[in-house]
Amino acid sequence: MEFIETSINQSVGIIRLNRPDVFNSFNRAMAFECQRALDDFSGNPQVRCIVITGNGKAFCAGQDLKEVTTPEVNPGFLAILEEHYNPIIQRIRRIPKPVVAAVNGVAAGAGANIALACDIVVASEHAAFIQAFSKIGLVPDSGGTFFLPRLIGFQKASALCMLGDKVSANDAEKMGMIYKVFSIDSFEEEYLKMAITLAQMPTKALGLTKQLLNESMDNSLDEQLQRESDFQIEASQSADYQEGVQAFIEKRKPEFKGN
Repeated sequence: MEFIETSINQSVGIIRLNRPDVFNSFNRAMAFECQRALDDFSGNPQVRCIVITGNGKAFCAGQDLKEVTTPEVNPGFLAILEEHYNPIIQRIRRIPKPVVAAVNGVAAGAGANIALACDIVVASEHAAFIQAFSKIGLVPDSGGTFFLPRLIGFQKASALCMLGDKVSANDAEKMGMIYKVFSIDSFEEEYLKMAITLAQMPTKALGLTKQLLNESMDNSLDEQLQRESDFQIEASQSADYQEGVQAFIEKRKPEFKGN
């Protein structure tokens, strides 16, 4: 692939957005490559956690505006949303494995919302998040109006979407937008350590947990309690549950296989 780098480290599949000269902004080719990378890692049984990060100074600046302002290559907004970003967001939420956003620098527009769609978001102390859409007369897309209010509340989400304020990594952590901030010196070491921990956990149970959280957005309490019961029965029939209980009895660290 030309604009995406992939690697596997201790069962962690790492996707690196790789257009650093334009702050990893998306063009059509990169969007399709990102979808392909997510599909490859989703179907690879050796990968039990996925990390999305960026090369260079930025995580992702969103859409490459040069593409949309060049008539001969502009795919149009309908194609950009329905063929580029929406499929990426849908993949992130549907993959039955934890997906971590390791935000190494500025995440703006669709770049910010791709990060916020992930299961866990960590950031370098130099990172920042910007709902940049209003600055150019657009509305938030890529799930921004879905995830942001659920993460930080309606009032703050409304202000950030309308004003387009830049939110530092530390402020994002304080308001509950992201999970944790790491120092720039230890950022890669820390996010990889966390991802490896996730990759060594019971993957089936994590995937079911993710599905429960997805469904909780729409379910009533009674519906959610029923789904928890259904999924708990399914999880209790897994090999990893048997290993977890046996390890607890034997007072040793469990060795989960992801099934």
